[in-house]
Amino acid sequence: MGKTKVLVVEDENIVALEIKSRLQKLGYIVPSVASTGEEAISKAEAFSPDLILMDIMLKGNIDGVEASRRIRDKMDIPIIYLTAYADGETLQRAKVTTPYGYILKPFEENDLRTTVEIALYNHQLLKGQRKEDI
Repeated sequence: MGKTKVLVVEDENIVALEIKSRLQKLGYIVPSVASTGEEAISKAEAFSPDLILMDIMLKGNIDGVEASRRIRDKMDIPIIYLTAYADGETLQRAKVTTPYGYILKPFEENDLRTTVEIALYNHQLLKGQRKEDI
């Protein structure tokens, strides 16, 4: 866990800093924070994080679901949605991008740690299966 890089995508600066602080307290590296979908794509390419925590509702031209779709099309990075919205329409849009988790804000630190660890574990399992299929 010590060298795991997590990109935080959150458009509310105070919330982003709180998430970054919690992740660092848990032993993760947060190489950067993005506040828009466009910035998330650019920083995912630049930093190659092991995981992305993506807010669904972002300011700018593209939201977190669209940013996730674009990232998934280019890179093999697991994404966990972090949002205050759990309505049916949002969940349906989010499911299409096959996220590795979904955390509702506000959240407990233990929920964050558990969801991140399960996502990283499942991603490693899937990568191993893909190599075996070759």
